[in-house]
Amino acid sequence: MQPIRTFNVSPSLPPRLEPLRRLAYNLHWDWNVDTKDLFRRLDSDLWESSHHNPVLMLGTISQSRLLEVVEDEGFLAQMDRADRQLDDYLQERTWYQKQREQKPKECYAYFSAEFGLVDCLPVYSGGLGVLAGDHLKSASDLGLPLVGVGLLYQQGYFAQYLNADGWQQERYLLNDFYNMPLHLERNADGSELRIAVDYPGRKVYARVWRVQVGTVPLYLLDTNIEPNNTYDHDITDQLYGGDIDMRIHQEIMLGIGGVQMLKALGLKVTAYHMNEGHAAFSALERIRLLIQEEGLNYVQARQVVASSNIFTTHTPVPAGIDLFAPDKMLHYLGYYAEIFGLPKEQFLGLGRENTGDLSGPFSMAVLALKMATFSNGVAQLHGVVSRQMFQGLWQNVPVEEVPIAAITNGVHARSCVAKSTQELYDRYLGPNWSSAPPDSPLWDRMEAIPDEELWRNHERCRLDMVLYVREHLVKHLTDRGASASEIIQAQEVLDPYAFTIGFARRFATYKRATLWMRDLDRIKRLLLANKDRKVQFVIAGKAHPKDIPGKELIRDINHFIREQNLEKQVVFVPNYDIHISRLMVAGCDIWLNTPRRPREASGTSGMKAAMNGLPNLSVLDGWWDEADYVRTGWAIGHGENYDDPNYQDEVEANALYELLEKEVVPLFYEHRDSDGLPRPWVAKMKDAIRLNCPFFNTARMVGEYAQRAYFPASDRYHTLTVDNYAPAKELAAWKEKLNEHWFNIRIKDVDVSAASDIEVNQTVAVKAKVDLATLTNDDVQVELYQGAIDANGDIVNAIPVVMDYQGEDAQQLSTYTGNITYTASGLQGLSLRVLPKNPNLANPYEPRLIAWAE
Repeated sequence: MQPIRTFNVSPSLPPRLEPLRRLAYNLHWDWNVDTKDLFRRLDSDLWESSHHNPVLMLGTISQSRLLEVVEDEGFLAQMDRADRQLDDYLQERTWYQKQREQKPKECYAYFSAEFGLVDCLPVYSGGLGVLAGDHLKSASDLGLPLVGVGLLYQQGYFAQYLNADGWQQERYLLNDFYNMPLHLERNADGSELRIAVDYPGRKVYARVWRVQVGTVPLYLLDTNIEPNNTYDHDITDQLYGGDIDMRIHQEIMLGIGGVQMLKALGLKVTAYHMNEGHAAFSALERIRLLIQEEGLNYVQARQVVASSNIFTTHTPVPAGIDLFAPDKMLHYLGYYAEIFGLPKEQFLGLGRENTGDLSGPFSMAVLALKMATFSNGVAQLHGVVSRQMFQGLWQNVPVEEVPIAAITNGVHARSCVAKSTQELYDRYLGPNWSSAPPDSPLWDRMEAIPDEELWRNHERCRLDMVLYVREHLVKHLTDRGASASEIIQAQEVLDPYAFTIGFARRFATYKRATLWMRDLDRIKRLLLANKDRKVQFVIAGKAHPKDIPGKELIRDINHFIREQNLEKQVVFVPNYDIHISRLMVAGCDIWLNTPRRPREASGTSGMKAAMNGLPNLSVLDGWWDEADYVRTGWAIGHGENYDDPNYQDEVEANALYELLEKEVVPLFYEHRDSDGLPRPWVAKMKDAIRLNCPFFNTARMVGEYAQRAYFPASDRYHTLTVDNYAPAKELAAWKEKLNEHWFNIRIKDVDVSAASDIEVNQTVAVKAKVDLATLTNDDVQVELYQGAIDANGDIVNAIPVVMDYQGEDAQQLSTYTGNITYTASGLQGLSLRVLPKNPNLANPYEPRLIAWAE
């Protein structure tokens, strides 16, 4: 029976408890242990059963309990303290203000397909979402004027359970938005704020929900409303669900709908950040608005958009990029070509590396790279991989100079460090440890933490994890209808005092979740040979519902457990989420990571583990490649790349066993003092905290995004849009002139003062004559390009030296001079190049033009 009217019923709180409602609706509670303790204190059982959802708690808790706490002076004092802490937090944002004093008002929009903030908002699948959530939290901590843009999924990502054979099954649960920490955005008259997005033959409507993340609002679009048809309801149904048509529907809603939503909210955005290519269609919509509402032409509008766009790629392999067939792109978005005044093939070329490949698919990553003037990978090694992957977009630019930077990921410290560990750091390091930079003297205080106190705290964290895993398994098995003996066995899994190896991540095949099982005899010896040196594994993670090889890895692990009778020592924890992750990164003893290098863009779970004092045991890939992997853990291999994956697996599995047998397990068990304290192990824990916590931290990461990307992009936007976009129009016209005349440039003569044999540090004078055709010295930068010669005869590790302009000669050739020196002996090389120059360019490679001496 359908209702004739609906009501949104809010919790009824006694007036004295109204601060609880305010606290519940701001996710600051997730990284403020006092507030979280407050809700746990209100009703610990309900806190757990609600998946740590304070809004649901307040809606379901008994009135009698509320009346009890109204009379509880201790509870009220804690509530008032938490309320004051939130007030102080919302008002005392100074980092941004110090950085941007007397700058015009600005706003940064951060687009992502998923946001992992708390486990009671299950609209994330894994690392990309949790990183996006941590990005918002640190943006709030730093006071950045940032807003998040995403989709609100009715079913979110799936809940995982295992059948009796150990095969992953998926269950999709409906999210009850009205009992989550969400606000429905409304117009001034009280009606729902809605947007309308054009799809073939129809409009799709979406309403807007807001999640308040400290000072940062996260706006999420929801299409599950009338008057949309059933198919369009499902656009925001499942994260990464459906077929390729549903994927393009979702990305249209995220990118195009996201821009329309920001406009409907009245936000004047000055910098746009596309977190992965899912949001790249936002650039098309921004260009359309500038053409149709501001009167710019396509070239001018594209310049404004690109100058204020930022793109972060998380993909280290071409197979991970969203690709759409040309006919699909034209069917869904061909009308943009008409608005832009572009032929269809030129429009499709926006998403092609090779614009001449008329049958090639449309790449969202290529679109994003072409529509941004700052792009980055998410670790230093990933930056190298990304520059190699996308070098073709910058013809004739040396691969090391391809303008894709690297900003290494981090994690939000207050979100991932266990409560008791945070309190320990607060006592000995002070309250600013969670955001202190690596060079802060605060980190010298690590030695002040007594070894025994750090170790006993860690043992408590291990016990907490073990108890939770047992309880979680019992519930899982009960729900599955398992036998009584299986349930009894689950109540005894894991030894709270045994050496515990943690492995938890997405079950993609390149992450090699079963590498540790490659030699069954050897791993069984490690697990069973010595009862005084117990070793156990805690494993968790989900495979994508359509990833059959990933699901097979999960089944293989569960078969291994059963066949070898290792149920007590090796445990697969189903339905991995943020809550389980936090318990594991605090409660395990070491964090295992075995991706096939260089396939891991960054990875962040090992960073969370290190912040809790866990050493890492990992292949040198992603973030770990740039960590101090000697003092803070162990490296599997030496960063080798292999052509034969089977041989690579063999070599690295053996290296893993060697480390466990000869270094890791002995260090944990053999070097204990009379109190049973493993002091060398604790020393490694302290190094993990001291060296990794301050750098692999979103406080550093988001600050870096602000200084390297947001501030410059926002400044460019302000610069280009003054006087009715006059600077943007001038820059666009200059680029058109540049493109028209660039290929007429001729480097006529290069005169080098020295012979081919010179000495180290000898000054060599160089004079060049360049025919700039119709361009002038103000349009170009002429550089000497010097470096060593490799085995292929190419200049490597080059240093560019800007030459000085000396004027024109009688033949109207521009004369340039410069000096070079070589600081190393051996075969060295020299070349000369011409690059575009304009004060409003983000970088000299933005026009994608370069001329080299021949």
